[in-house]
Amino acid sequence: MAEAHAQHHDYHLVNPSPWPAVGAISALALALGFISYMHGSSILWMVPGFLGVFYTFWVWWRDVIDEAHTGHHTPVVQLHLRYGMILFIASEVMFFVAWFWAFFDASLNPDDPVQVARVAFTGGVWPPEGTTVFDPWHLPLLNTLILLTSGTTVTWAHHALIHNDRRGLIWGLVLTIALGATFTAVQIYEYSNAAFSFGGGIYGSTFFMATGFHGAHVLIGTIFLLVCLFRALRGHFTPQQHFGFQAAAWYWHFVDVVWIFLFFFIYVWGGWGATYH
Repeated sequence: MAEAHAQHHDYHLVNPSPWPAVGAISALALALGFISYMHGSSILWMVPGFLGVFYTFWVWWRDVIDEAHTGHHTPVVQLHLRYGMILFIASEVMFFVAWFWAFFDASLNPDDPVQVARVAFTGGVWPPEGTTVFDPWHLPLLNTLILLTSGTTVTWAHHALIHNDRRGLIWGLVLTIALGATFTAVQIYEYSNAAFSFGGGIYGSTFFMATGFHGAHVLIGTIFLLVCLFRALRGHFTPQQHFGFQAAAWYWHFVDVVWIFLFFFIYVWGGWGATYH
């Protein structure tokens, strides 16, 4: 009987799991709670959905980790997981393409006579008349250096893991998490001192949508790396099997690359000729 049920292939046939359904219902509850909050209801309406989503993350990741430890993540399965992560990052690239598209559509043709409303909003120039922008060579440059440095520390951690250097892995993750948290703190300070607002015009809306979503990705990536740090402290990763860490490192490098584009196009080029705050 045991021989009849033995696995004779390299693929993982996943057991039935309730977490996709629980996650979907929780995400719907969180979305409805957020919509209610935006319409003036209490923020407490978001709590059930948030707790449900957080619980789903916790138990689903727990199950995936258990599957890896019990030998289900064969080399073939790990390869397919990498393909899945590559496709996910590709979808994230297209997500940011939408915000860059909105920014370039407004900034490259601010005096388009066909777009009467746009000319009224921009005054026919970019940045729009009267807009005071961030000095790109101050806090934005500092944040660029912080994020690029974090890319080197996460690479250090990855190479340390490959060479079975647990100490280097842990310290590389600690430094990367600290740099990511510092980036977020600097961006919060920058936002709190902005001379323009999200609802103050097309410049503010495109700026905050692009950089704000990037900031959200930095926060998510920091949490991702924090989970990897806890797992590394428990000895979960090996040089042969560490997809969870590899996925986090890829995601972090993606965040780095997006920021470089944001810095040069939105901060430097997009604010060229305007008054610096």
